[in-house]
Amino acid sequence: MKRRKFIKTTAAGAVGVSVLPLLLKNVDGLLADTNYPRAVWVENGEPAQLLQTALKEIGGMKRFVSKGDVVVIKPNIGWDRAPQFAATTNPDLVAELVKECLNAGARTVKVFDRTCNTPRRCYQNSQIEKKAKAAGAEVLQIRDNRFKKTAIKGKVIKNWPIYKDYLEADKVINVPIAKHHSLSRVTLGLKNLMGVMGGNRGEIHNNFAQKLVDITSTILPTLTIIDAYRILTDNGPVGGNLAHVKLCKTLIASPCTVSADYLALELFGHQIKDVQHIAEAAKRGLNKYDLQSLNVKRIKLS
Repeated sequence: MKRRKFIKTTAAGAVGVSVLPLLLKNVDGLLADTNYPRAVWVENGEPAQLLQTALKEIGGMKRFVSKGDVVVIKPNIGWDRAPQFAATTNPDLVAELVKECLNAGARTVKVFDRTCNTPRRCYQNSQIEKKAKAAGAEVLQIRDNRFKKTAIKGKVIKNWPIYKDYLEADKVINVPIAKHHSLSRVTLGLKNLMGVMGGNRGEIHNNFAQKLVDITSTILPTLTIIDAYRILTDNGPVGGNLAHVKLCKTLIASPCTVSADYLALELFGHQIKDVQHIAEAAKRGLNKYDLQSLNVKRIKLS
C-alpha cells in the first residue's frame, strides 16, 4: 500500500482499526527486515559523508524510496538562524538527502516546514531553500489552506489539521536537528513533526507529552535521520549563542522514529525517563524495536 493511500484511508476514520499495525504497511515491511541494524550511529564526518555511510548500513535509499514516489523531506526550518547556530537542520544534509531520493527514482521531492519566525527569512537564512532547490527539490512555504482536518485515535486529541502535502506523500523522511528545548527538554524526531501540524500549536503545549504522541502516532514517517552535526545544548529551540553549540559531527538513522529519538538522548546525557514525550511514545508501543536491546551499528569515520 502506498503511503498516501494508507493515510487517506486512516484519516477517513476507520472505526475499530488500530493505527499502528497499518503504519507498518507504510514502509513495506522494512521494520520486519532483520538483515539490517535497527539504527545507525555515524560520527566524525561531514554531512554528506555521514549520510552516505548510514544509508549504506541500512540498505540504501532504494530500500525506502521507490521509482515514481512523491517524497517529502521534513527538516527543521522553523527559525531565522544561520546553520552555525544549530537551530535548523544542516542544509548540506538536506541537499544530500534530496539527491539520494532522486537517484533512487523519486518523481518529486518536496521540502517544507511550518516556521515560527517569518517564513521567507527562515527559508533563506537557514540556507535550506537554496541548497535543496539546487539539489532538485521543490521547496515550498506552508500555505494555511492546505491543512486538512485529520482523524486522530488519541487519548486526548481526536482530530487535528495536518498538512495535505505530507499526508499525500508516498514516503516521508523526517530530518530534525538535535537540540535543547525549554519545554520538552529536547527536540528530535517526534517533536520535529509539529512542523506539519496546523491549528493553534500552543494548545499542544498543555499536557504536551500526551497530545504530541496522540498526533504523531498517526503521522509517523518512513525514515528518521537525526542531524547531530552540530547540536544546540541550551537556550533551545531558538538558540542564537554560539557558546551553546557543540560540534558533534554525528548522524543517527532509523526507520523507527522512537528508536532514533531514544538513541539520540545520548547526545545530551539524558535517559528516556527524563523526556516525557519519548517515554510516552514508548509506553504506547510506537517503538517497533525493543529499546533495551536495540541493534545499533556504530561507526566512527577516520
